[in-house]
Amino acid sequence: MNARTSLRRLLTAGAAATALLTAVPAPASASAAPAPAVVLPASPTTVPTATSRERQADALRPLAVLSARRLATADLVAAAKWGTGSPVDDPVREQQVLDAVARQAAGLGADPRWTARIFRDQIEANKTVQRGLHRRWAADPAQVPGERPDLGEVRKEINRVNDALVRAIAASGAARTSPRCVPSLVGAAADVRREERLDVLHTVALVRSVRSVCGAEGRAPAQAS
Repeated sequence: MNARTSLRRLLTAGAAATALLTAVPAPASASAAPAPAVVLPASPTTVPTATSRERQADALRPLAVLSARRLATADLVAAAKWGTGSPVDDPVREQQVLDAVARQAAGLGADPRWTARIFRDQIEANKTVQRGLHRRWAADPAQVPGERPDLGEVRKEINRVNDALVRAIAASGAARTSPRCVPSLVGAAADVRREERLDVLHTVALVRSVRSVCGAEGRAPAQAS
């Protein structure tokens, strides 16, 4: 089983989100049902030294941090669209983002197709948060934010995060193609979940946002199942 297959199996389902939630002590405000520990796939090669692992984790951590930062903008987008009739899906805007990050990646020497695939996951994760919040607010109007953000200003912030995320993708090629990418990425995501005190909705979305990070570049990414 290669690293990409392992990551998809680990990070594409609710079991992966549960693994992240239970692998690290939950904050006092969070609650999660106990679940069996998930055993990470073993590397098919010699286990790297501690120093090598630390370097790889350092290279992947910005991807988890920026993914969580991008997800935070989903709360603002959801509030901006709430009650306006604007759909969560915005195919025109989404394609503009994918085209822009692919061009930027090519300019940085990264694989534009793989970068666009990672960003497709980022976009879908963002929409997961938006839909989840809209369901929450419909069920409990008292939780609806009191102010409506300016969607144009929110998108400027998204663009800034996108720029930083493309650069982080370009800078982490060796770590993302390493056999240790899967466990290192899971560890980085778990750390970010704890530090940001993410609830279940945002944790599930974080898992969704990074599921294509690990893999071999220079070939066409496989289509999501």
